[in-house]
Amino acid sequence: MAGPPMGPFAMPMMNDFVPKAIRPWIYLIFAFCFQLSAGVYAGAMPHMMGDMCLMREDVMMITLSGVVGVNMMFPFLFRFKFRFTNKFMLTTAALSIAACNLLSMTTENVVLLCAINFVSNCFKLWGTFECISNIQLWMTPKRDFSIFFPLLYCIVLGNMSLSPWVTTQLTYIFQDWHVMHWTMAGVMFTIALLVQVLTHPFRFMQPLPLKSMDWGGMALWSALMLEIIFVFNYGEYYKWNDSPVWRIGAFAIPITLYACVGRMRKIRHPYIAKEAWQHRHLVHLLVLFAIVDMMDASPKVLQSAFTGSLLHFGTMTTSVFNLVEWIGSICGCMFVLWWMKGLKFKFTYLLTIGYIILLSYQVQMYFLIVPGLNIEAFYFPIFCRAFGVAIFFAALTIYLEEIMPFQHFFMGLTMIGLIRNGVGGSIGSAIFSYAMRYSVADNFARALPYVPEQVLMNTIRQLYGYTCIVGVVVLLVFLLFDIQTVRRTFKRMPHWLSVERVFKRTMEREPAD
Repeated sequence: MAGPPMGPFAMPMMNDFVPKAIRPWIYLIFAFCFQLSAGVYAGAMPHMMGDMCLMREDVMMITLSGVVGVNMMFPFLFRFKFRFTNKFMLTTAALSIAACNLLSMTTENVVLLCAINFVSNCFKLWGTFECISNIQLWMTPKRDFSIFFPLLYCIVLGNMSLSPWVTTQLTYIFQDWHVMHWTMAGVMFTIALLVQVLTHPFRFMQPLPLKSMDWGGMALWSALMLEIIFVFNYGEYYKWNDSPVWRIGAFAIPITLYACVGRMRKIRHPYIAKEAWQHRHLVHLLVLFAIVDMMDASPKVLQSAFTGSLLHFGTMTTSVFNLVEWIGSICGCMFVLWWMKGLKFKFTYLLTIGYIILLSYQVQMYFLIVPGLNIEAFYFPIFCRAFGVAIFFAALTIYLEEIMPFQHFFMGLTMIGLIRNGVGGSIGSAIFSYAMRYSVADNFARALPYVPEQVLMNTIRQLYGYTCIVGVVVLLVFLLFDIQTVRRTFKRMPHWLSVERVFKRTMEREPAD
């Protein structure tokens, strides 16, 4: 843990023989490895489909269950930090992720794989938070969120692109998609071993008991997200309302939502406090994330259909796109840092620039839908998309911290995660998938003198065109509002001891039910 308030940066949990200069770098590498891990890896999706006889929808559901798992641990992170030692938390997280990687290779049951990936990603977030929270003063000695979040998202967003690339490369080299699981299990065991050797149990405060934690609320909100993802992920497969399975899933959503709201309003210590929903401009933030996620869904359907069905690019060929996204994400985060701390320009202009760059991907792709397109032509549009998404993620997280008090901030991360962590992308992908099926059938019904490949190519271009039109309309609406609610002097991170005192007062005032 960091030293006492206003003291110099220190990592007292590290053993004395570890040089002070490399201590934060060790934890940064640990955080990088945690973010690279999962229970099931998206880069292995084509091989899992063939080896385990799974549908594309099954593998997507497994992958998105992990995305939900990452989102649901936020409200509990400080409670764990104030209860357990750093050594215990890192060891537990690393060994749990290793166990999940090994377990996921022993079963082909989709439900069990979803559960394993959910749990694995919960521990992934726990391990990452514990590493980053101990080096935050090294990253920004002045406790400045406008520096901290762009640097943090370099790791988070960067590894979202880097992990599929690593998985694809290892699978190609060893001709076995299990290699990524064995590799990450080995990495996690190594982290657990290094933690045992390099650190010792250390407490900067008396441990707080794990009471007043709403595990039932976490289960309900998780179920709500998974139900929404299920409905939109399997919508095309089940032909939407034609299937009783889909109708059951859709009917469960309002029931679960009612249970979530009812529990939130009735118990003393809800998973997400009802006061957290009442902050001004929170709705604007959720809408912005929803727009970005839905626009960012076009590559999953349109670009994949173009590169796979028309250009016949293989998995290894398209894996280079992950590297381009990785570079774009890091550049986007660094641009936010430069804009906020170097130029110190208006915050709303940053969001506008990010949206324009994200929209430029759709415009460029509209003009690139031609036969025999070279792969290099995709690099700049994909870079722009990753660049724009990184701007929105980093900037809007800073925005969220500005409009919410710190005691609600981690709840707020889960609240925006209800949109951005799988749900928004699933809805966007479902819309594009339905629109593609309808447009292809419509073009064939018009008896246009095209071969099937030409019909598909024209359909993809049409949908990119419609996306551009909708995107421009949203941009014009966005430009009409000057929502400059972020000050030029940003809030600072509170000291951990002050956060601990807030939790202790809350627990004394609100005993467990």
